[in-house]
Formats: sequence, C-alpha cells, structure tokens
Amino acid sequence: MATVLLVRHGRTSANTAGILAGRSPGVELDDLGRTQAADLGQRMTGVALTTMVTSPLRRCRQTTQALAAARTDPLPISVDTGLVECGYGDWTNRSLKELSKERLWRTVQQQPSAVRFPGGEAMTEMAARAVGTVRRWDEKLNAEHGEDAVWVAVSHGDVIKAILADALGTHLDTFQRILVNPASVSVVRYTAARPYVVTMNSSGHDLRTLFPPRKPGTKRARRSRASHDAPVGGGLGTHEPTAETAS
Repeated sequence: MATVLLVRHGRTSANTAGILAGRSPGVELDDLGRTQAADLGQRMTGVALTTMVTSPLRRCRQTTQALAAARTDPLPISVDTGLVECGYGDWTNRSLKELSKERLWRTVQQQPSAVRFPGGEAMTEMAARAVGTVRRWDEKLNAEHGEDAVWVAVSHGDVIKAILADALGTHLDTFQRILVNPASVSVVRYTAARPYVVTMNSSGHDLRTLFPPRKPGTKRARRSRASHDAPVGGGLGTHEPTAETAS
C-alpha cells in the first residue's frame, strides 16, 4: 500500500495565544508558521510525491501552498473535509487555560473516547472520519500509482494523533501520549498486513532518507505477502520491511 506524510499546519497566532481555534474561519499562519511551512517544503523536495490532500481550513491550505511552492514538479492538490479539525463546539475560541478548569477537561485528558464536546463532535467521530479518510485516499493512490506511492495529508494536531493511534494499534484513550508539533511530519506506510509507523513528530529529519530513490530504468516488482511482514529482530531499519532483512 501507499505511504502518507501526515503534516500538521504551521504555527498560528491562536497557538501562541493558547486559544482553541477549532474550525474558526480566517485563522492564519503567523510569521514563524510561514517560515516553518516553507522550511518543510524544502525538506520534502527530494521526496517523490503523487498528491497533496488538505483540510479546508485556511491554516492548512496555507501550509499546503507553501509545500507546493517549494517543488518543481506540479502536484494535484485536493481539499477533503474528512481532514478538518475536530468540532469543538462551544469550546471553540476559548482559552486553554479557561477550558482546563472545566470538568470535561479531565475526561479529554484521560478518556477521550467518552468525550463529546458541547455543541460539537465526539472524539470517536473525529477519529473514525479521519482514519477513514486517510485509508480511503491511501487505497485510491495505491491503485492509481502502485505500492510505492507517497502522498501528503495536511491536517490538525488531534486529527493526526487519532490517525497515529489507529496506525499504532492503540486505543483512542492513549492518544494524548502522542505529540504532534506545528509543521511536524509523521509517516505511516499501510500494507496488507498492518500499518507501519515510520516516524512521528519529525521536525528536522531529512525526509529523503525514508524513501530510497528507484534506480534509473527499473521498476519495483509487486511485493509478495511476506514482504509486508515485519523483519524479525528489526532488520536493517529501512522504511521498507522485507523478509530479506530479517535477522
């Protein structure tokens, strides 16, 4: 199956002010956020991508535009509401400091699967539509471009944490253990056997090393079932576990 680069949007003024922006319209990247997005675009230039898919919110669209601007190869860009921020309802635009005093806050921290934000979305609903969106795009791009396809999904912190929790096979109630910083990249490769979490919350790693280039004039053969298995003993530590790398 294909590989997805999960990108959180760059920093916004709401982030620095400690405000839960949610789905508020017009929230933009601040100066640092624009620099973060531009730098991330440079880190991605050596990675062969098939497409970019973004949340409809402005901060994600700005981040996506910065990633695209750094490339010499034009990429199709799609907007998908399945990647939109969690619907925080009445919590939207309130300060995190104020929200931390709410009774629901402790449940958000300890048992997010039991949370429905007042006037908003349940965290289980958010997780289900985010995971479903990524898996649907992954299957589509795998069918169109093959198992070596790599694509980008630009979204939000809690959304990406939910996708990573699913890929790791952990319950949604543990997803608060995962950190996803602004303009970070987390990489998941889906296979017939299981998802492989290649890296999480990367903000400085050379992304090209995760995707070895093909040799000129060669095509990769379709992977066998065994090639989707995890290498016993850890293998060579490549992004591409195969039976041959097992120790």
